[in-house]
Amino acid sequence: MFGIENLWLFVLSGLLLNLIPGPDSLLIASRAASQGFKAGSAAALGIGTGTMIHIVAAALGLSAVLATSATAFTVVKVLGGVYLIYMAFSMLRSNGGDEKPVCFQKSKASFKRIYTQGLMTNVFNPKIAVFFLAFMPQFISASSEHKALAFIVLGLIFNVNGMLWCHLLAWGSASLSNKLQVNNSVKKWLSRLTATLFGVFGVRLLVASQY
Repeated sequence: MFGIENLWLFVLSGLLLNLIPGPDSLLIASRAASQGFKAGSAAALGIGTGTMIHIVAAALGLSAVLATSATAFTVVKVLGGVYLIYMAFSMLRSNGGDEKPVCFQKSKASFKRIYTQGLMTNVFNPKIAVFFLAFMPQFISASSEHKALAFIVLGLIFNVNGMLWCHLLAWGSASLSNKLQVNNSVKKWLSRLTATLFGVFGVRLLVASQY
């Protein structure tokens, strides 16, 4: 269909790739642990929206700009890296007082804000755009007359599988948090650890090469 080849291998590869931890899964887990499954779901939906933006961009050839233009790649990665470091700084700053850390406060962030965080962490990561540009053509026949449509179909499959995993992660994180009933001091240290990881991801993105 549409020149798609080895669909089963694409699905399997996509599932395995979604299991690799990164800033997206970290955001989902931390939000779900602090504010419940719905918050984790909001983060996941934001990430899913960002993924679709990358997929459509790849289908339209816009991702090729990031793959070939060092300037465009640098601009996007700097925006993404700075945003992740900003999130890390915000979490660490919240630990300065007696209140619970931002990442672990009930109802601290609206679902809209959490959704936006998920969208931003994903859409400003140029590595994702380059990944789709390199990964998906392997499963599309060179003779296909509907390459852009094949990109979209594969992207939808990848994103649906990713959303299933993200919501499973959100449910597991929320359930584990409720069972553990973590005390405030432990929550502070978990928030600091989360902030540190966001900072690490941000720095890694800033120093990432184009290829």
